[in-house]
Amino acid sequence: MRRTRVDADVALFAVGFASCVLLLLLTSSGRASAGLPVHARRAAKSADCSGIFGSLLQTVRKLPGGVLCFNIASDGGTMVGQAETPLACAPTQTQSECLRNIRKDLAYYAAAFRSYLDPPLRSRQEEEALLNPTLEMIQSLKKSYCLMPNEEKDSLEKVAAPKWENDSFSKRQKMCKMMRGFHVRTITINRAMGYISSGDHRK
Repeated sequence: MRRTRVDADVALFAVGFASCVLLLLLTSSGRASAGLPVHARRAAKSADCSGIFGSLLQTVRKLPGGVLCFNIASDGGTMVGQAETPLACAPTQTQSECLRNIRKDLAYYAAAFRSYLDPPLRSRQEEEALLNPTLEMIQSLKKSYCLMPNEEKDSLEKVAAPKWENDSFSKRQKMCKMMRGFHVRTITINRAMGYISSGDHRK
């Protein structure tokens, strides 16, 4: 009788233990399957970011060939912002510092575009048509998931716009140099975003 009771207790323990193991397995499996869509969404967003910055590069590449650089020597040099994006986006640096410097770069060029469009201008209609779409793209990117993946608040200080000359030719000359610099910087930004999108910075 006692042996039968012991056997029954052992059987109940075995059933209970098996149930616990099964529950743990199901819970772990559920967590894993729940994690996959999140990872997939992040991967998709990263791919989108790489594509968006690629579009920005294609847009910026065309700017020096328009009215901004008309009759201005192509050897006039370049001008870039004060952000340290090439250094901050080196493989040894953190993703957050890289993205912060990219935001700083974009903020500088956005401020430059806005202030440039105040008179005097050589051809207001043409110059607005050239710069406004790029400005809108920059403004959108500054607040996007691409540059603030953790949805943190942007802590950048307000970026001062460059000072422009009082005649339209000198303004265009300076903006032309700036556009060439922006093109070079956008190439750097694209390489950095491609590296981040690939996930290599997390290895």
